[in-house]
Amino acid sequence: MELSNKVVLTAALTGAVTPKSINDDIPMTPEEISEAAYKVWQSGASVVHFHMRDDEGLGTMDKERFRRTLDLLATNHPDCDVVINCTTAGDNRATDDERMAHLPYVLPEIASYDAGSMNWTPDGVFVNSPQFLEKLGLTMKELGIKPEFEIFDSGMAGNVLYYAAKGILVPPLHFQFVLGVAGGMPASVESLVYLKNLIPADSTWSAFGIGRDHQKIMYATLALGGHIRVGLEDNVYYSRGVKATNVSLVERAVRVIREFGKDVATPDEARQILSLPARNRELQPA
Repeated sequence: MELSNKVVLTAALTGAVTPKSINDDIPMTPEEISEAAYKVWQSGASVVHFHMRDDEGLGTMDKERFRRTLDLLATNHPDCDVVINCTTAGDNRATDDERMAHLPYVLPEIASYDAGSMNWTPDGVFVNSPQFLEKLGLTMKELGIKPEFEIFDSGMAGNVLYYAAKGILVPPLHFQFVLGVAGGMPASVESLVYLKNLIPADSTWSAFGIGRDHQKIMYATLALGGHIRVGLEDNVYYSRGVKATNVSLVERAVRVIREFGKDVATPDEARQILSLPARNRELQPA
């Protein structure tokens, strides 16, 4: 199967921070998140990136909420074969162990691996210690979960290469460049080109820009041969003064990809591109 013209499209539905008062379409409950995942898959998303919220609307790493959400998706929509990608950074109050507790419990195909610490201006420090990164890498390796390396600045790419050289992370590597976060690299084409040139040639990579920079980075990423991510975790507006929905952002990305002369990867094509095993949505017994 020819995959060189295929683009993996990830939908990030919720995030851990933005309240529903900012955009009412942000899904919060397991029921809302599972239905939102199904709708973006119907609209063309290859991958869905999952965060959970607690009853107060705050980010949580509660493994039971991950389980409930994925159970609902599998039970109510057995036709949905979207690639499952779960965060490991959904609550800055969580311990290192709490950030990983859901991994053996729901066995996502992909999980985020935030590859270093940074000042998340002005809110505080986003801590990903060397000890945590090593433990997380070994856990994912043991469970057969693909790490998605979230890269907020260039030093984080170096961290990934360090752990890969130690055998903790296993090639081929998959990077997600996160541009425009306060305290991280700016959302510019120059940042994107620089980061792309830091990673191994056999890696896959994706990128997105935060807020008003999301379209610029989407277009530049396609031009440079990368994959793309959209969704209300990253941007709550479709255009100036017009609030987005997860579906509207996915539908626009699908149009842009096709107008660029490429095609959106199906979930099974995304699995091949990202070197994932064939689909297995059977959750482990509770």
